Order: sequence, then structure tokens, then C-alpha cells
Amino acid sequence: MRSTMQESQLLVREILRHGQQVYGTSEIVTFEGEEFRRATFSDVSRRVAQLAHGLSGLGVGLGDRVGTFCFNHQEHLEAYLAIPSMGAVLHTLNVRLFPEQLKYVIDHAEDKVIICDAAMAGALARVVGECSTVERIVVVGEGDLSALEALGEIGVTIAYTDLIAGKPTEYEWPDLDEREAAAMCFTSGTTGNPKGVAYSHRSTYLHSLASTSSATLGIASTDRVLVVVPQFHANAWGIPYAAWLSGADLIMPKQFLQAEPLVKIIEAERPTFAGAVPTIWNEVLRYAESHGSDLSSFRGIVCGGSAVPLSLMQRFQELYGVKIIQAWGMTETSPLASVAIPPREAVGDDAWTYRTKAGRVAFGVEARVVDGAGNVAPRDGQSVGEFEVRGPWVTGAYYGDPTPDRFHDGWLRTGDVGTIDEQGFLTITDRTKDVIKTGGEWISSVELENALMGHPAVFEAAVVAIPDDRWDERPLACVVLNEGTEVSVAELASYLTDKVAKWWVPERWSFVSEVPKTSVGKFDKKVLRAEFAKGDLEVVALEKKA
Repeated sequence: MRSTMQESQLLVREILRHGQQVYGTSEIVTFEGEEFRRATFSDVSRRVAQLAHGLSGLGVGLGDRVGTFCFNHQEHLEAYLAIPSMGAVLHTLNVRLFPEQLKYVIDHAEDKVIICDAAMAGALARVVGECSTVERIVVVGEGDLSALEALGEIGVTIAYTDLIAGKPTEYEWPDLDEREAAAMCFTSGTTGNPKGVAYSHRSTYLHSLASTSSATLGIASTDRVLVVVPQFHANAWGIPYAAWLSGADLIMPKQFLQAEPLVKIIEAERPTFAGAVPTIWNEVLRYAESHGSDLSSFRGIVCGGSAVPLSLMQRFQELYGVKIIQAWGMTETSPLASVAIPPREAVGDDAWTYRTKAGRVAFGVEARVVDGAGNVAPRDGQSVGEFEVRGPWVTGAYYGDPTPDRFHDGWLRTGDVGTIDEQGFLTITDRTKDVIKTGGEWISSVELENALMGHPAVFEAAVVAIPDDRWDERPLACVVLNEGTEVSVAELASYLTDKVAKWWVPERWSFVSEVPKTSVGKFDKKVLRAEFAKGDLEVVALEKKA
């Protein structure tokens, strides 16, 4: 027996329409450094249509990829809404990638047009001249474009304001299949090249609905949402779509993510909800405490990307009455997978214990623990294994990159190890990969090692994660020199500067006689971590430049 229900496609177009038609007076606020720029949902909706017309005029059609190399602001939100709704694919480019990786993801996605902040024109210019598919560059804002102009034809830009000027304020959005790609993000959470995840319209729609549930983030029309997590980082955790869908005001900080401007935004605009990695909130807390700032407008803050310190959560609640909610996920899960809201019977210290876990699995996502033998472990909170997840907003493959080892019987292998209890709470105890998570971003230890071992004085190099008060983790480089050679830490750090992102370069180094090996000849990094923890490694710190 079939139901009597109407059928409709779950599309980003419908998210756009609902916010436009129902919440037209809600607003987008963009911080410009000193002043705030404002637009209503109705204003933005008209510009979204104009952007779609402008991109169509540049030859962007169904399935074409449009890259964005931007910070968090109104125009980036307009791209979020226009590009998928017109049937193209939004590809958010990570502004923190070093040139080789940036070129790789642009080429792999086959971006046709790139929308770029003027402030980032120089960084884009370093790679775009060698990218084979990029036809036009659209520039948001004003700035020095000389590096792009020097590239010749590919560097000829069009201003965002000129692209949309005079265009119709309505657009006939096409009927699409909800299973088609709406957006792309690349993850560098594993070794090797970044891997592409293509979100569907359906997955984006369902993930947005899930984020409005009180069992997860509870984003509602009564909220003013400060979007601190970058829009290039798993689509800002899906928060912009959920806010637009529910009519919540959106406050965009652009590139002003330091503590002082963020506190200025918070005190001026009184957001009720925000999302960012723990490092950001540590800095905000330190600044607010020393300046007597008021952060009490928040009803809640979602925090993820790395483990949230208990002390940070407790301090926010004690000083400002603000609840920090820990959540867990990854680019491959869109990213919402679990949220650490304690069960209703948990009180006092018991509630804090639940809040330090990775969270309770969200409706729409299934999670299980698989042991080393490939068996599904009991949900008893004790049996340890790798987390595997599946669901309508969990990727089942990587774009153009067959990696069957990352999937198991239709489940995504997350690379995180831990336990799951009978109430669906996940506790992460370790990682299967030796990547380093610093400030919510991944560093590949293998890529650092390979770069270091290209130095003529280096025989072997192993990089491990060590604790860091500010960034949660930072890399420690353990280096074996070739016999009869000498090299300083400063020289090695300088050698890395044009091979990896600047923030990947280790501050702490150890020269060792050999790197411990496993029985099959692999680097045994757990031995190095243990030696560091015991103080057995002689560590040299890189001197900071004055």
C-alpha cells in the first residue's frame, strides 16, 4: 500500500524559498572591522537571484563547480544559496591550504569560476595560473589585485558588485534531483591529498533540519547566530543553512576571528548562539576576563573540532551562565554526528561527565564500534574499537578518489577510536591515524615527515602530536641527521616554509639517534609519544622572531 502523501524534492532551493518567504525581516550582519553592514533576508534573497543570473552569464550551468575563496560574510552566504539552487555545485576552498594543496583541490573539483575575497587575491594568484579549468575570477570587496592581473588572461577579474548589478531580482530556479551534488568540501584529515566530499541537496536539507532540533543545536527564529567557524570548514558546520531555514539572524565576522574583535561583536550584537573550535573560545575567555567583557547573551555555544576542556566549559558557565555544548563530527558527516547533551537524569558531576564525551549520536546518524578483528563491539561503554557511522548525510565515497579501506559494509570508518554506551554516548579515546589536530584543523604527520626528509642533512624524521595548552595539539618533529652533518632547528623550520602551510611548522624539535620501529619496520610513534611524556626526549624550542 502506497501512502497518500505528496512528493517533493528536498532541495537547497526550498531552504532559500522558506527563509525568503517566511523570515524576510530576519537579518544578516557583517562585521567590517569597525562598523557593521546589515541586510534583511528579503534583501539577500534578491541578491541571490542576481548572483545566479550573473553566474549564468559567465557560462555556469548545471553541475558546474563554483569555488569560493572567502571569509564569513554576506556575499559568501549569497553564494551558499544561489549556486546550489541554480543547479551548480558550491565548492568552498580552504583559505588556509598551502599552494600545492589549493591547486590540487581546484583541479580535482574542476572549478569553473572562483569567487574570491580581494584580501585573498594574492594567495589565489600563486596557484590559479596553473589551474586548467578556471575560466573567471569574481572578486568581493576592494584590495590589491596586482598579483592576479600579472597572470594575464586568467587574472582578468570581475567585481562581485558588477556581476550582480542590474540583474533581475527573481530567478526561475530549476527542478533538480535531490540526489545531485549541492556542495563540495575537501578534507585533509588523512594522509596524502585532500579528499572530496560531495553533499547532496537531500543531505543538506536533512542536515539543516536536524540542526534545528532541540536534541542537537536547537537553532530557531529567536536566535542570533554568530558564525565563527569558517564557511570553508565543512560548510560552517551547516549552521548558515539551518539559520536561514529557521529564520535566525546571522552575524558574520569576516576574517576578524581574534578575541578582541569577537568580543566587540558579541557585546554590540548580543548573539544567542555560536559555533567554533575550543581554541577560539579559550582566547575569547581570556580576553573577556581581563577586560570585564559581557558574554552573557549566549544561550549556548557549540564547540567541536577537537576535545573541549572541562575547565573551559565550567568557566564559561560560572562567569557568564553560558553553556558550551560539545559536538563531534567530520567533513564526511556534514558534520553533525553527535552532541553532548546530558540525559535528563544526569545532575551535578554526572552531567559534567556526559558533557566531556564526544556526544550522543544524533537522530539520522547510526554509530557503532568495530574491534580490530572487524567485529561489532557491544554498546556497553567499555568495549573499544573504531567508530563507524552511516546515515543520509554521511558520505558513502570520496569524489573521484576510490578509497575502499575507508568504508566497511556500507559504513564510514571514521578513524576515531573509543566506546559507545547503551544510551548512544560516544567517548573518543584515541585516533587510528597519526594526524595532528591543532585548533580544529588537521596536520598530516606523514606530509611533514616527507618534507623534512627532503632536506639533505636529514636521514629520518617522525612527527607526533604532543599536548598544547593553546592549540590542543601541536607537532613535535623527531629528526635523525645524516652522519657528519649539522643543521639547526631554525634552518629546518625555514626549509619547511615553502613546502607546507606556515601554521604546520613545528615549534618543538628533538634530535634523536634513531626512530623506533615496529616489527614490520614502520615508525613506532607511540614509543616517541611515551618518551616525550616521560621527559626522556631532549626538546629544542624554535625561537620566536622578534
